[in-house]
Amino acid sequence: MSASYPALRLRRTRASDWSRRLHAETVLTPADLIWPLFVVEGQGVEQPIASLPGVSRWSVDGIVARAKEARDLGIPCVALFPYTPAHLKTEDGREALNPDNLMCQATRAIKDAVPEVGVLTDVALDPYTSHGHDGLVDAAGYVVNDSTADLLVQQAVNQMRAGADIIAPSDMMDGRIGMIRAALEGEGAHNVQIMSYAAKYASGFYGPFRDAVGSRGLLKGDKKTYQMDHANAEEALREVALDLAEGADTVMVKPGLPYLDIIVRVKQRFEVPVFAYQVSGEYAMIEASVAAGAGDRDALVLETLMAFKRAGCSGVLTYHAAHAARLLGA
Repeated sequence: MSASYPALRLRRTRASDWSRRLHAETVLTPADLIWPLFVVEGQGVEQPIASLPGVSRWSVDGIVARAKEARDLGIPCVALFPYTPAHLKTEDGREALNPDNLMCQATRAIKDAVPEVGVLTDVALDPYTSHGHDGLVDAAGYVVNDSTADLLVQQAVNQMRAGADIIAPSDMMDGRIGMIRAALEGEGAHNVQIMSYAAKYASGFYGPFRDAVGSRGLLKGDKKTYQMDHANAEEALREVALDLAEGADTVMVKPGLPYLDIIVRVKQRFEVPVFAYQVSGEYAMIEASVAAGAGDRDALVLETLMAFKRAGCSGVLTYHAAHAARLLGA
């Protein structure tokens, strides 16, 4: 072997921990995380979710405690999702407009107790409808667009008035971002952000989430007439372009790992902040792997989150947020 071979050894910078850290191209910190939380009625209530081991629904006081935990861990934002009682679910999802619904109660409580933590609120009707769809359904079972969008605007304004920092429409109705932006501006809420679920796919990875918000057994049919076909990528770019033109500040790709290619393409095309939602099915797969002895939780969590950052994400919504933040802060 020649003494000059090889001139460049790529393993040279990997030989020690300090050097690997020095040469890391991508950085993951607790500030890159958003922690989704589920709100339930009551006081002092914690309800473990069987299909999401390690995740619970919390009453408002518990949600405030989680927000304080997020602050202490360096997590900048929490995302709220309500478990609406069955008697409040209706065909038109009118509970979404109640200024004292669970979402609004939790938002106000967090902003009163931990104002430095951002609150992201979900805009969609599925937690409130008796049929489990994200919008209003006509006699043929089709989710109608324009009348749904009118309700979503009212829902967004309701959440803004409760103190939401980021309005996040997850419904996939056409035109709703522009309508919500106009309504927020009309209310003088110039600094309330919109994070659009711009590329949300009709995915098989949402099952545990539907358990968490109590909509799984209610859903009639599927959501393929408004959520995206997982065969399509160019269509995702069109969706993102429309939402940005209508006033979205940031965009989201959902689910996460199966759509890393979409994240990369959105980031490269638009050069805007892109977020991913590491959805409930992705979380459950990691936890099932750990339970089966097939993987190490710490390694799997950090590797998957790093994949999102490497693909171009500014941040990630993940149920592992608190666990990851503890690992990153160690």
